Amino acid sequence: MTLLHVDSSILGPNSVSRTLSAEIVERMRRQTPELEIVYRDLGGNPMDHLTGAHLAAGQGAAPESEALGRDIDAGAAVLREFLVADTVVIGAPMYNFGVPSQLKSWIDRLAIAGQTFHYTEKGPEGLCAGKQVIVASSRGNVYGAGTPNAALDHQETFLRTVFGFFGITDVTVIRAEGVGFGDDAREKAIEGARGEIASLTA
Repeated sequence: MTLLHVDSSILGPNSVSRTLSAEIVERMRRQTPELEIVYRDLGGNPMDHLTGAHLAAGQGAAPESEALGRDIDAGAAVLREFLVADTVVIGAPMYNFGVPSQLKSWIDRLAIAGQTFHYTEKGPEGLCAGKQVIVASSRGNVYGAGTPNAALDHQETFLRTVFGFFGITDVTVIRAEGVGFGDDAREKAIEGARGEIASLTA
């Protein structure tokens, strides 16, 4: 069994999402000692954003530079990591109501027709059914269902949508929100998330 652990926060050791994603992975490792873990730090080693040159190369044109060729190879590598993973754990903070651009760039390398989805006569169909995705979500404010800010959540809603598009129905969100309201609120949110982590099963 293979687990892909992806972090996207730019806050390093001060990151709530990194703390929670690490604890999720440790929980899974304890349950499955033979688990193979692959780690990718998008905050420290981000993918380049897609350009027209990337799309041209994807349609058969020769890469216009060695740097672009290396980046295309890197994109193929992250796609392979995702495709072979049974479980994907993602540290995903909310930045400006959405996901970090580093995480979006990674997702752009996964959303490849014929790899994670394909088009049929009835519309698109996901090709990644059977995977488990666990999102360690952190938000400075409160955006949960029923709150005044719920309509501003383009972070968790986006992640559920894109992985659902890939055919993944097993998506769990472990959330710590309101972490910007001071130290006490931050610790309370983290402890609440830890309670949810304790109930996770591989």
